Amino acid sequence: MFDLHEILDQPPPPLTVVDVGAASMGEGTDPYENLVRQPGVNVIGFEPNQEACAKRNAGARPNQRYLPYFIGDGAPHRFYQCANPLTSSLYEPNHPLLDKFQNLSLPVTGVSSVQTVRLDDIGEIDDCDFLKLDIQGAELDAINGGQALLQNVMVVHTEVEFIPMYQGQPLFGDVDVKLRELGFLLHKFDKIFSRQMKPLIVNNDPYSPFSQIIFAEAAIYVRNFMAFDALPVHKRINLARILHSVYGSYDLCAVALESIDRTAGMKMRDRYLERLTRGGA
Repeated sequence: MFDLHEILDQPPPPLTVVDVGAASMGEGTDPYENLVRQPGVNVIGFEPNQEACAKRNAGARPNQRYLPYFIGDGAPHRFYQCANPLTSSLYEPNHPLLDKFQNLSLPVTGVSSVQTVRLDDIGEIDDCDFLKLDIQGAELDAINGGQALLQNVMVVHTEVEFIPMYQGQPLFGDVDVKLRELGFLLHKFDKIFSRQMKPLIVNNDPYSPFSQIIFAEAAIYVRNFMAFDALPVHKRINLARILHSVYGSYDLCAVALESIDRTAGMKMRDRYLERLTRGGA
């Protein structure tokens, strides 16, 4: 795949990724992996698990750094440490609901009092183009605590739950309403997960999916494409870079480039479509 900056007439503008819930799922698994290697891209991440945060910093490129903050609404909270650290949350696991499903339990191994930090109160963040959220039910708290930051965000990549895996957590509909209120539209889902409900087991595999959807690894929200022309040119360029490199959303990328051509007198869309059609994608 070619990188979008290759068709620009000038060096690409700085692009900032903010990663909330940055514990690694393995080398090369970050959704923004294809951006990190590009010029002008910087990543600041937040991972409260000290071990996971240290591991991220140990393996980070020069343009990546990770801080051990609990991102949320800025208030004190209880933190529920689960046997699988990736499922730990500021919300208590909803055991009666989870017990309805095969192998979906989230055993709690410890509870501690923590202080959360609002995204809007973090001095280390000057700007953000791509916001990734994966904090096990607390995503809306992070959004509500980062509304000033979100005014400049082009893409939000957030985990969402369709049923309350954690007690009192906001669900997909709550996140959707807020992000639409902030000027975003749902673009696509990435990896919707389901699980069999007890007592049924299909093909002797209790981990197999079945009818009830539970969560999506990500719901991807993009600035309203009907209002692209109102965005600063450098933000539209970064939006196009994200759509192209992270999601392969070549059609919406072309719409963003057409918007830049229309308001800034460039001809990037035609160069982009020519590169795509000759097999450069």
